[in-house]
Amino acid sequence: MKFGSLMFVMVLATLLTAAKPAISVGFQQVNVPDPAGKPLAVAIWYPSDSPAVDSPLGMFVQSVATDAPVSGKQLPLVLISHGTSGSLASHYDTALALAKAGFVVAALTHTGDNTGDQSYTGNRIDLIDRPRQSHVVLDYLLDKWKDHSQIDPERIGMFGFSLGGFTTLVEIGGTPDLERMARFCAKRPTAPECDFVKQQHGDQLEPPASVPVWVHDARIKAAVVVAPAVGFLFADGGLKQVSVPVQLWRTFNDNQSPNAWNSEVVRKELPKWPEEHVVPGVDHFVFLAPCSRALARVAPMICADPPGFSREEFHDSFNRTLLTFFMTQMNH
Repeated sequence: MKFGSLMFVMVLATLLTAAKPAISVGFQQVNVPDPAGKPLAVAIWYPSDSPAVDSPLGMFVQSVATDAPVSGKQLPLVLISHGTSGSLASHYDTALALAKAGFVVAALTHTGDNTGDQSYTGNRIDLIDRPRQSHVVLDYLLDKWKDHSQIDPERIGMFGFSLGGFTTLVEIGGTPDLERMARFCAKRPTAPECDFVKQQHGDQLEPPASVPVWVHDARIKAAVVVAPAVGFLFADGGLKQVSVPVQLWRTFNDNQSPNAWNSEVVRKELPKWPEEHVVPGVDHFVFLAPCSRALARVAPMICADPPGFSREEFHDSFNRTLLTFFMTQMNH
């Protein structure tokens, strides 16, 4: 991006944020009925004029006005899809940043692949069902959520991390080839993805019994894809139908979703070159919300950052950058 264009985008983001000040962030948790499975747990953040107080969210504490009225009309919406074994809280800080700027943000906990339930993990049903679950949540938000009339259905974005990045790519038109998993692991048996499937005793290395049905959603107008997992499943034309703008994030050396066969494949396969951001010196989990002490005790691997690196400072910049992207792409 040229310097002049970058300055324009930064000024635009500042003006748009200033035009829709949120005194605080409202917050709700709902269970969305899913005809094909268990109800989906969904957290919703939004601008509110009600005072916020510190409230627990899993192993985090956030400052929100729980069940407060929504402030504003025709609000843009961003849907968040977490990574493997994550939850609706995995990117709560990003949700807060977007809500403070005037967005409604909804994060679902994916059935069968979350902190409390790994029954789908490593199996192809996880890959196939995640986009369908996301579609169900979006239907609910636009039609049945009690404040759905305050959402602008023409301004919808999606954010996905790791396997949530895969989920997002499918939602915006990507069609993966599951048979590539077995071929890939035959060539790279020690790849982290292959080790993971074997450890989980998953079926992703077996031939599919039937042709999967991939759920796409044309209502999504912009996407932020972060450290996407199993990106190689989109090789040879799997992303040719994607037409929305994409912001792509990766670390310079990702040991969980190696760039050579994940982010690089996604970048090359997208018909339109994405807005790409590369973070040096850190690993895959840096994109998760800064860890609380409680989370660091039980999941040290996802909380470990190199000496001298501040995840809090990085997320300030990360959240501002993706906010600018969504504001720019969803205000056309």
